[in-house]
Amino acid sequence: MKNYSVFDILGPIMIGPSSSHTAGAARLGKVARYIVGTSFKSVTFYLHGSFAKTYKGHGTDRALVAGVLGMEPHDERLRNSLNIAKKRGINIEFIETDLGYAHPNTVKIVFTKEDDNKIEITGSSIGGGNILITNIDGYNVKFTGEYPTLFIRQYDKKGVISRVSTVLAQNDINIATMKVNRKDRGVEASMIIETDDELSNELVKELTKIENIISVRAINPIKEEV
Repeated sequence: MKNYSVFDILGPIMIGPSSSHTAGAARLGKVARYIVGTSFKSVTFYLHGSFAKTYKGHGTDRALVAGVLGMEPHDERLRNSLNIAKKRGINIEFIETDLGYAHPNTVKIVFTKEDDNKIEITGSSIGGGNILITNIDGYNVKFTGEYPTLFIRQYDKKGVISRVSTVLAQNDINIATMKVNRKDRGVEASMIIETDDELSNELVKELTKIENIISVRAINPIKEEV
């Protein structure tokens, strides 16, 4: 017999008519913000499937922008998120597109940083306010953002995974799940590591020093005031 939580029965607390199109969209935007950081000057949302067809009527546009501004799905300011972004000097654009064989509630979010570098994050709202991040900068990933998460890019060399695991253990970080993917044998690979413990900037710096590590990003699912 399946056990149901209060969240499963009542659904998420949110502003808007649809958990998938509003609560899920806001969470997608917020997790993307965790990955990118706060120093961005523009965001383009490529909307797929039902997101593209109904994003204005269901408030998906405002929810996504609220998320990248750091708001929760129940934040009263969500309704005015487009105006808030404009006042902050953040350029926002929505483009309807076809992302192929993706979940119908999928969006690719492209951030332009202050230094003009771009970061692309693709994710889906899979129902009940739940989300799944599926791609970061061309790397296929799979995580929900519910746990503290490390996204690590590395050269596909022996011993890298072992050294990363050792550093985490030395910092008393417990691994909940680990997924490894590579573009091609011996070239580049990536790791998604979900943990039970918050990830510090010091830990990220220590991991970055490991030989054959290209980059490390930490996503901590904590509330932030905006």
